[in-house]
Amino acid sequence: MRRILMISSYVAHDPVGLTATSPPLLAAGIDVVGLPTVVLSNHPIRAHIAGITLDPRLVGDMVRALADNGWLASFDAIFSGYLPSLQHVEIVAEAVTRLRAAKPEIAYICDPIFGDDPGGLYIDERSAHGIRDLLMPLADIMTPNRFELSWLSGIDVQSPADAVTAIASLSRPILAGTSIPDGPTSLATVLTAANRTFIGRVEKWADVPHGTGDIFAGCLTAKLMHGEQPQTALAYALGGVRRALEISRGTDRMLPNFVDWRHISPVSIEAAA
Repeated sequence: MRRILMISSYVAHDPVGLTATSPPLLAAGIDVVGLPTVVLSNHPIRAHIAGITLDPRLVGDMVRALADNGWLASFDAIFSGYLPSLQHVEIVAEAVTRLRAAKPEIAYICDPIFGDDPGGLYIDERSAHGIRDLLMPLADIMTPNRFELSWLSGIDVQSPADAVTAIASLSRPILAGTSIPDGPTSLATVLTAANRTFIGRVEKWADVPHGTGDIFAGCLTAKLMHGEQPQTALAYALGGVRRALEISRGTDRMLPNFVDWRHISPVSIEAAA
């Protein structure tokens, strides 16, 4: 059984963060150990919200407790998502270092959740800089959206060709840039791995609930952890997001727990020239 340590947000009512990323991993038979950075009643876009940001020291204490119980070497991967402060970023960097000391081959997946279109950054800019400067160099796999890819690379990504250039500048083993503009009716995801680039295109939906990026990251990670080729993982991940949107149609939130993740129709993928 494969295991993953995940450090991200826990949001109860609106599936984002851990509640959106975990379902496809669990369906793939991967044991998920999730440590929250925040615990919220619902997404901050709602009129009312309650919750708490966990003290970074507490998150670090939880990682150390896992280490003291002798469990670090049992993990095959570590995943980070929403990190609201630079101190949370530093805790994740320390956790990756700890896990790699226990198991050098462990994979680190960084979903750099710090901004989106059209609003831009939605966390402390120091945290975003920390993700770029501390976590990106450690990452084996990254899944930024268009805004995040532009911010990380310093390149204004407005097309799949721009995304290819931006991804190449970041030099990560596997990097998938999502929500890339691709004409009036579609969005592209551009993935580069082992000097090969793949592009998947999906229909652009209106009024999409939050959580699609989290679901994409969970689906991609699930397939890669089982040894699938990156292009196969990309096809599944895009198909998974599409199916989650279909299931959630007519609601104002994603419903990942109602998706049959074992039976997903993959999206067609093309190799870039």
